[in-house]
Amino acid sequence: MNRDSSIQYVNQPQTWDIAIIGGGATGLGIAVDAASRGYKTLLVEQADFAKGTSSRSTKLVHGGVRYLAQGDIKLVYGALRERGILFRNAPHLVHAQSFIIPCYTWFAKLKFLIGLKIYDWMAGKYRIGKSSLLSKTKLATFIPTIKTKQLKGGIEYFDGQFDDARLAINLAQTANKYGATLINYAKVTELEKDNTGKITGFIFTDQETGKQYGVQSKVVINATGVFVDEILTLEQANHRPLVRPSQGVHVVVPLSFLNGKSALMIPETSDGRVLFGVPWHEHLILGTTDTPLNEHSLEPRALTEEVDFILNTAAQYLTRKPGRSDVLSVFAGLRPLAAPKDGQESTKEISRDHKLMVSTSGLVTITGGKWTTYRKMAEDTVNQCIRSGNLQPANCQTADIKIHGATNGVSSDHSLKIYGSDAAQIQSLVAETPRLSEKIHKNYHYIHAEVIWATRHEMARNVEDILARRLRVLFLDARAAIEMVPIVAALMGQELQKDETWQKQQIQDFKQLAQGYLLENKNNTPYQKHTITK
Repeated sequence: MNRDSSIQYVNQPQTWDIAIIGGGATGLGIAVDAASRGYKTLLVEQADFAKGTSSRSTKLVHGGVRYLAQGDIKLVYGALRERGILFRNAPHLVHAQSFIIPCYTWFAKLKFLIGLKIYDWMAGKYRIGKSSLLSKTKLATFIPTIKTKQLKGGIEYFDGQFDDARLAINLAQTANKYGATLINYAKVTELEKDNTGKITGFIFTDQETGKQYGVQSKVVINATGVFVDEILTLEQANHRPLVRPSQGVHVVVPLSFLNGKSALMIPETSDGRVLFGVPWHEHLILGTTDTPLNEHSLEPRALTEEVDFILNTAAQYLTRKPGRSDVLSVFAGLRPLAAPKDGQESTKEISRDHKLMVSTSGLVTITGGKWTTYRKMAEDTVNQCIRSGNLQPANCQTADIKIHGATNGVSSDHSLKIYGSDAAQIQSLVAETPRLSEKIHKNYHYIHAEVIWATRHEMARNVEDILARRLRVLFLDARAAIEMVPIVAALMGQELQKDETWQKQQIQDFKQLAQGYLLENKNNTPYQKHTITK
């Protein structure tokens, strides 16, 4: 995972079997699949790995209880199987989470119990827990802050939880292990075709140096999420949009608002969605929303009405009501939903299943889907590439491939558990240089050695990469992240051999970015409803 060597390698004359545009969950999953089958694989990402939607999820690995209610049996069945595979292949990142559904009518209690028993049954051998009825008294022991007036009890069921950006980095490392070449901050600006109109590769710009590089490949994959139509526009200027972006907002508050280890699931909100309250990294994530948007951005911003909806809905169920002043961070992600042809459904009804298409030029495009099913999406995409690019057939291996870091053991330092087998190497850095054991912030367990590790081995290129996606602090506590910037910039500057000017610019850029994760800030002006400025 060394960016400089990857750039040098790409600059050599060669033809790739598969070249992937997009370094989110889908693209990284494809890179692992293709490389593990033995194909010469390249992946380029315009920003950092998982910079977009793939780091902004509700942090759940799940079949999708609400999709079951919508009757999407095929999607739920497939997702439950993929959930089980992820539990097996990434035990350091994915764990079982208890969810509590409070019921205020006897009918609701019966309805949800039946539905969740079907959910358990559909998981088959991949089941991770058994749903059960809870009395009013028992439920209050799981969530002490729940409102008990007219409460009839509830249901406990189990689903998976994970760290999305950390899984993305581990997938990049896994692809690298199998021989794939990956480059972040590499933006594709042109698709190249031969004289018959078939795509033969692309040109990308190194966002750090401005230098352009040409890539020749037997197959090119467009796996760019909400940016999928931008790549298709390079291929054909007047194509019909394939994706309808839908914004999902999350707010993060102290875990004390639930005061327990179980998550809260509110199955029927005023807008017809579900709302989760999920413990994550010792904080509480509340979300999400489903707001259709006309445009997209790498840094979408929450609308005031979205934040108010989340806080007001949570307040209806909790005795301790979270308010705007309690919000530590607010983040928004854009779902790349495969839009229906008639354009009539609301975004919560648009399928979360994925869709594959092959243009007449040979460009393979993958849209839709969700984190839980990334592996199956990758398998389907590579199978299509074999047909489209006349590649030597090879079977998919990923159902049995352990993801980088996978270990069933527990690190002696619990704060490094999420690194899995890499935790020992971070501890070795501290043993070699004891000062690297110092905390970056007094309120958080992150240490200097983690910054060094991410810069050397995880292709972190700037302060945002560290604080947003390697350590996740920006998503947990934006003000604390701002306070960490000088130390992180200094550590990275020394490691990357950057001067003081670079460090000062990094500090300035990150502080400006982080303002968008605060509810009360100097720079964040509200966006108009249903639109986001590019």
